[in-house]
Amino acid sequence: MADTVTVTPPDEQTSGRMVRREASATPERAAVRRRRRRLVEIVLGFGAPVALFVVWQVAATSGAVNPLFFPPPTEVWKAALQLVESGELFDHLWASLTRVLIGCAMGVVSGVAAGIALGASRWVRATLEPLLSALYTVPKLAIFPLLLLIFGLTDTALNVAIGMTVFFFMWVSTMAAFLAVSPGHREVAQSFQAGPWQTFRHILLPAALPQMFIGLRMSVSVAVLMMVGVEFTQANKGIGYLIWYSWTLFQAPKMYVGIVAVALMGLLLSNVVKWVSLLVLPWARVEIEGGDRNLL
Repeated sequence: MADTVTVTPPDEQTSGRMVRREASATPERAAVRRRRRRLVEIVLGFGAPVALFVVWQVAATSGAVNPLFFPPPTEVWKAALQLVESGELFDHLWASLTRVLIGCAMGVVSGVAAGIALGASRWVRATLEPLLSALYTVPKLAIFPLLLLIFGLTDTALNVAIGMTVFFFMWVSTMAAFLAVSPGHREVAQSFQAGPWQTFRHILLPAALPQMFIGLRMSVSVAVLMMVGVEFTQANKGIGYLIWYSWTLFQAPKMYVGIVAVALMGLLLSNVVKWVSLLVLPWARVEIEGGDRNLL
C-alpha cells in the first residue's frame, strides 16, 4: 500500500509563512533589533578611528614610517594639549567657525532663494540655469583673488568665498528637490483649487525639505573645505592658517592637530544639521538618514 503524502495547499503554506513572519515581527523584537543594530553602528563608528590610530602609533614607533612626517598620535596629543593650554587652538577654532557660519548663512539664504525660483518657474530656469551651471564649474579659489581686489585683505573676502561655494550646492540641491516633487502632489493641490502660495507652502515646500536638508549637510562640509583653502592663502588666524604655518616651520604634530580639528569640526557641523533635520522633519527620517525603511 502506498504511503499517504499530505500536501499543504500553496495558499495555506503562504498564510503559514505570513503568520510566522507577523509573529516574529512584534514591536518588542523590532525594538531589540533596532537597539542591537544601533549598538553595532556605534562600535563600528568608534572602532574604525581607534584602529587607525593604533596602527598609526605602532607604525610610527616601530620605524615603519618616518616619524618626522608621521609623528605618533601620542606626540600629536601632546601638541594638542599645549595648544589648548595656551588658548591658541580655541582662537583658531573660533575664527574658522565664525567664517564657516557666516559663509553658510550667506550661501544658504541666496542658494535656497535661487533654487526655489529656478525650480518653480520654467522661464527663470531657462534664463539663469545655463549661466549658473557655467559658473558652478569655475573653482571658487580661482575667483578668490578677485574677491581680495574687491574687498581687500579682510575677512569679508573669505566669508564671500565660502558663501559662493555654499550657494552653488544649495542652489542645485534646492532646484532638484522642487523638480523632483511628484505630479501627484501637484494634482492634489489642483483638486483642492489651491492657489500658488498655498501650493508652495503646503505641498511643494514640505515635499522638497528633506532633500534640501541633505543639500545643507553637503554644503556645510564643503564650507569647511573651502574655509581651509582660503585660510591657506589669506589669513593670520584659523585652522587652515595653523596647518599651513605649522608646515612652513616643519612642526608636524601641530599640523596634524589642525587636520584632526578640521575633521572634527566638519563631523560636528554635519551631525548638527542632521539632528535639526530629524527634529524638524520626523516623517522623513528614512530619507534623511539614507536607511532602509524595512530596517526601522
